Amino acid sequence: MIDDAYSGDMSVAKVTELSATSPKSFEDAMQQGLARAHKTLRHICSAWIKEQHVTIKDGAVTEYRVNMLVTFVLDD
Repeated sequence: MIDDAYSGDMSVAKVTELSATSPKSFEDAMQQGLARAHKTLRHICSAWIKEQHVTIKDGAVTEYRVNMLVTFVLDD
């Protein structure tokens, strides 16, 4: 159920899939992705990490990637 903190009435939400990367960690990739989404999307209320991947070069992890589903409430 969507938290209806925006209108007091029934809300409609949309879910969009994002992919974000970081050279540091999965946590940082998630934070970077949500920070970027926040610049464009209003009323983000949740995110679900769907997949995690790493890029490996010469036996070491060079990049962390998360694919996430971000839910945001639509404006009336």
